[in-house]
Amino acid sequence: CFVLFCFVFLSQVCFYLLKDFWAGHQGKRKCSLWFNSIIPAGGSVTLNCSVEGSAGWNVYWFRSDSVSSEIQLIREGETNRVISVSQGGLYRCRGGRGDPVYYTEESNEVTITETGNFQNKAKAKLTAQSSIIPVGGSVTLTCSVNPSSSSGWKYYWYRDEKSSEALTTQDAVFHSNGQISVSQEGLYRCRGGRGNPVYYTEDSQSVRIRKTGEFVFTNNVK
Repeated sequence: CFVLFCFVFLSQVCFYLLKDFWAGHQGKRKCSLWFNSIIPAGGSVTLNCSVEGSAGWNVYWFRSDSVSSEIQLIREGETNRVISVSQGGLYRCRGGRGDPVYYTEESNEVTITETGNFQNKAKAKLTAQSSIIPVGGSVTLTCSVNPSSSSGWKYYWYRDEKSSEALTTQDAVFHSNGQISVSQEGLYRCRGGRGNPVYYTEDSQSVRIRKTGEFVFTNNVK
């Protein structure tokens, strides 16, 4: 029985060695990238990376702004062969598996373009419950992205026109559905972001929030 076990084991080892050897002399496996080339306003498109042959491949995704710009690895070793992107650019993929990793050839390169005049971004909209903060109270601000049917946005909030630092929980009370409550006066704006890498909308219009007047009564009667 032991001899039979050794024979079967060695046979399997030889099979996989010969398989890898043959694959190496036949050239690398190939990837194919399927896509919809136009990103709708405020939306995203789906990319599908297909590796020919057997299963078990992880997928590596790459993106660049143009043919002459640097190629960046945006997702590494994912088992999911389908991703959604909301940023224009040049995309490609390749598969990898094993240890050390054996890589396929890179896929065909595809160009993803944002819709409209190819320059317009989705825009955020800011609405305020009130422009006046009551004494000891707060005002609720709501940020939304057009079209309203789009989803998956994370919202970033800013106070004062020149500030590039997003607000934190120390500056406001964060609620769900793109709402915050603020108790400090200032000029507020917001924007949405989603995807990986993150696609940002244009900033919303700015809204001025002021504190209500506080009146001090004195009694001068003697």
